Amino acid sequence: MPQRRVVSGRSQEPRQRFAEELHRLRTARKLSLRQLGERVGWDWSLFGKMEKGETLGSPDVVQALDTFYEAPGLLLALWELAAGDKSQFKERYRRYMTLESEAVCLWHFGVSALPGLLQTPEYAREVLAAGGYKGKELEQQIEARMGRKALLEGEDAPPFRTILSEAALRTPVQDGQGWRAQLDYLLEMSEQQNITVHVLLQSAGVHGLVGTETWFLRLMNGRPVAYTENAYSGELIEESTMIERMQRAYDVVRDMALSPAESRKFILRMLEEVPCDPSI
Repeated sequence: MPQRRVVSGRSQEPRQRFAEELHRLRTARKLSLRQLGERVGWDWSLFGKMEKGETLGSPDVVQALDTFYEAPGLLLALWELAAGDKSQFKERYRRYMTLESEAVCLWHFGVSALPGLLQTPEYAREVLAAGGYKGKELEQQIEARMGRKALLEGEDAPPFRTILSEAALRTPVQDGQGWRAQLDYLLEMSEQQNITVHVLLQSAGVHGLVGTETWFLRLMNGRPVAYTENAYSGELIEESTMIERMQRAYDVVRDMALSPAESRKFILRMLEEVPCDPSI
């Protein structure tokens, strides 16, 4: 394993220092951006933006690069300095992010908001601001959330199924055109081959996941994990008996939900209800 290189003497601005180290590691391997993308399994254009300092990327992308370069923790540490807030990525969330990047299948149930993987920047901004983020911290959170979406892109993107409660679709952002753009984007993503969107109507009634924002991941070794969260905290669940109970509840909810085709029609009807911008 190569020695962990000290990067002192380079730029002392954390964001630029992070970008410089990304470029140094890639060029030391004599790889083009495209070759790096093929080796790591992410969009090479994202790596280009990260090396230019235009984006920090997300923790799962950085974790993948740390692993590829055999420099455990180096890039993640620099990323945290650049992001400016280590506390926002606590150990259990960091663990979840690592597992998410390794998942071969993802399932989600949304209670009151659309999943981050299917959010537009405008929608994410309002959701995160409502959770108390502001200023630089808000921008960092938006950037990290948008970076995660690369997980669903590319030929090897894992299948992703989300069940959205009707409440999540009945809670628009304040900007009407931003909400229209979000619904349009949700429809667009629902047409991707690896993405399935269901809507669970309020009339479906009580079920086993009421009030629980839930994620399930299946890893390459076949092992499942789950993650539940609210606006302020999250819990990673790896105990098999609990996961089995939650998965049974998820299967019931899926059977109660509208089919993907019916769900698209429902979202289209919601789009028709959004007032048009009179200035257009």
